[in-house]
Amino acid sequence: MRMGIDILLQEERARIVGKRLGLLVHAASRTADGTPVIARMQADAEIIVAALFGPEHGIEGHAQDMEPVDGGRDPKSGLPIFSLYGPTFESLTPTPEMLEGIDALVIDLQDIGSRYYTYVWTAVLCLKACARAGKPIVLCDRPNPLGGEIVEGGPIEAEFESFVGLHSIPVRHGLTIGEIVQWMNDREKIGGDLTVVPMEGWTRSMNWPDTGLAWVNPSPNMRSYNAALLYPGMCLLEGTNLSEGRGTDTPFDIVGAPFIDTDDLFDAFEALALPGVHAAPTSFIPTSRKWAAHVCHGFRWVVSDAHAFRPYLTGLAFIWLVRKMYGDAGFVWNEHPYEFVTDKPAIDLLTGSAHFREQIATLTLDDLKQMAQTPKRMLAERTKRLFY
Repeated sequence: MRMGIDILLQEERARIVGKRLGLLVHAASRTADGTPVIARMQADAEIIVAALFGPEHGIEGHAQDMEPVDGGRDPKSGLPIFSLYGPTFESLTPTPEMLEGIDALVIDLQDIGSRYYTYVWTAVLCLKACARAGKPIVLCDRPNPLGGEIVEGGPIEAEFESFVGLHSIPVRHGLTIGEIVQWMNDREKIGGDLTVVPMEGWTRSMNWPDTGLAWVNPSPNMRSYNAALLYPGMCLLEGTNLSEGRGTDTPFDIVGAPFIDTDDLFDAFEALALPGVHAAPTSFIPTSRKWAAHVCHGFRWVVSDAHAFRPYLTGLAFIWLVRKMYGDAGFVWNEHPYEFVTDKPAIDLLTGSAHFREQIATLTLDDLKQMAQTPKRMLAERTKRLFY
């Protein structure tokens, strides 16, 4: 298969030759032979790279989640870097001054298939800013590592939009970054001059292992396809005091907390008989983040069937079960500010409403399965936007 960036640099290069380009890229922005896009473009005598724009985690992907990133000058390329992830919500959007020195913005970001992952929203905010400034955008499409067929999760209710969901799409959306940004341009009537350079050879039935592409971490804790597959469910733990494995070598693969009795929880979880996944009891000690230097007891997830596995349902069910078993013995919701929002709990932003948190004591497993479904009207609207 061929990614959008490789097609842009070959058959579609007339779109960018002779223009002062801004590049919105990160550590996983590489051509088919593994060359970083910044280096590849700078080595091309016909291409003018004028500035770099960095999303959350920065150009090199070293910054942790929700860690503000400074701008400056890139020591490798010598180019100015404009950070699009600072200390405020306003810092997520490029300013007119940032866009003055470019004729067009090229976006090449590897998404991982979950609404919470912020790169698609950075691209949408750039589209809005470029539309106001009269600057065209060329977006190079990349595969959704989770494939393009399975969809999970319902809409975001009004006033629950945030940087983990600026617009209402399913949690596990089954879309490429190009499909999402084009959809938002049309649905929100942004009016951006947007060109999406599609991939060749990618089909919706492909998960990441089917692409034959090497995995390059798009962010510090997204270290494997397996982590990406688990993320639509395990990211929900950020809305609780349960560890999602940050501060270990295998974030999202392992989960737990000091107050959990693994044997009891294991029996209760396995009794749920969720599709495509089993829990392997484990203990771990995070070196940072939640429960740093404390022994956490919990699970290592074993995905037995990636196509049957439903990560969002699994995440909801895991939190629901822990809350039921340890709601008076250690479990609490995360009430700290989350992705620039101070007046709503993180779990509400992640699930798209207050329903899961407020009703969790009375929910049944069947209720959770219903919550994990995507309404037919959302599926119908999504289907209209598919490129592949």
